Amino acid sequence: MSPPIAVRDRTSMIIGGRAVPAASGAWLTTYDPSTGEPLAEAPRGGPADVDAAVASAHAAYRAPEWARLTPPDRGRALARLGALLLANQDELGTLETLDSGKPLSQGRRDVALAARYFEYYAGICDKIEGAHLPLDAEHLAITTKEPYGVVGVIVPWNAPLNQAARAAAPALAVGNAVVLKPAEETPLTAVRLGELALEAGLPPGVLNVVTGLGSEAGQALVEHPLVRRISFTGSVETGRLVAKTAADRIVPVGLELGGKSANVVFPDADLDAVAASVLRTMTHNAGQICSAATRLVVHADAVDDVLDRVSAALAGVTVGPGLTDPMLGPLISRAQLDRVLGYLDLGGREGATAVTGGGRYTGGDLARGYFVQPTVFAGVRPDMRIANEEIFGPVVCVLPFRTEDEAVEIANGTGYGLAAGVYTRDIGRALGMSRRLEAGQVFVNEYQAGGVETPFGGYKRSGWGREKGLAAIDHYSQLKTTVIRL
Repeated sequence: MSPPIAVRDRTSMIIGGRAVPAASGAWLTTYDPSTGEPLAEAPRGGPADVDAAVASAHAAYRAPEWARLTPPDRGRALARLGALLLANQDELGTLETLDSGKPLSQGRRDVALAARYFEYYAGICDKIEGAHLPLDAEHLAITTKEPYGVVGVIVPWNAPLNQAARAAAPALAVGNAVVLKPAEETPLTAVRLGELALEAGLPPGVLNVVTGLGSEAGQALVEHPLVRRISFTGSVETGRLVAKTAADRIVPVGLELGGKSANVVFPDADLDAVAASVLRTMTHNAGQICSAATRLVVHADAVDDVLDRVSAALAGVTVGPGLTDPMLGPLISRAQLDRVLGYLDLGGREGATAVTGGGRYTGGDLARGYFVQPTVFAGVRPDMRIANEEIFGPVVCVLPFRTEDEAVEIANGTGYGLAAGVYTRDIGRALGMSRRLEAGQVFVNEYQAGGVETPFGGYKRSGWGREKGLAAIDHYSQLKTTVIRL
């Protein structure tokens, strides 16, 4: 199938306002997950390219064109960038779909969400306020929020443009300059973001994009002495390495890592809403979402009913290449396909039963891509690996409970704490559960509700710091206290 938008055979990095190749001349190949075929080439940036990008960002941060720009003018620049994202939604949505495999409607929604981040933080630029601290008649104390300088942003492959905007928009709103390192699997929309930022009027160097491997460009960015704040979204294993390097440099780091989120379902819940939630969890980005509710903790009296409704909902799932806009697209890569299939095999060996799915799609053109059947495991115990480890695919484990205390114990029983859901008609029970669940977000009767305005981040191994909402302004600014003797 020919894409409706032409894809450049080779893309560039954006450093200091210019489109450039890697200093080494090396390239990386990206692949279409729907077919496994090569899609495009991106520069394999390394330490020399990161150094050039950080130097450019540092100079731009201090330059009058950015440092002395009034907050309203900074907001207008971000608003123009948001408008350009919407104006190029067809192109960007197609690139996101081809690069990541997600259905076209999901790719387009991700573009709209990225635009919303810039719109939202554009309106906050002139509302970043400090405080007056009462001391005594002889002194005046005030606080101000100031930028760090150069912020390094490293984003994963599951929502490339969305998560780049989620970090870059508030960082820029505060007055920082940004060096963005997208995942090597999905660099295309990040580069276009850098190009559109220049078109929107952001000064050269304020938003740089360096493509390349995490072990090369990503590591160099975290280690660079001029990078004063780091934002990392990705796996726990890589996040741990980023945090160690940041600790050695005494540099603050925000970590948004993995999850094994639980949806707790009580007998009085709207079970149709529960089934719809499971359907979204398993089909949105093929379950490759860190906050996906991959554990369904269901009261024993409702398990059979829930399984029936979920099975019926999944029976209508359409599957195919992202450009055909199915409900379910492919996984990102062969490596991720092998990982998920390994967990499907493990579930059976651990004694769980696959009520739906259980393997790979092998018929027709689907066999060329990285397509996995939505799989629901029943008969799952809390001590099983499939109930504790992040699979990152369209896989849900059903765990029964009898008492509220048991439900809380199961829900809190992993090392993660990114999100949780509660389904009940009893608002008192819902609020009580929210207080007891160890998660950064708790959704009641609709999973993953909210938007750009609602702070997002995790407890425990799911990371620290908060993206989104007004909380992100504090995330990307440092507080200064000034005390004046009158």
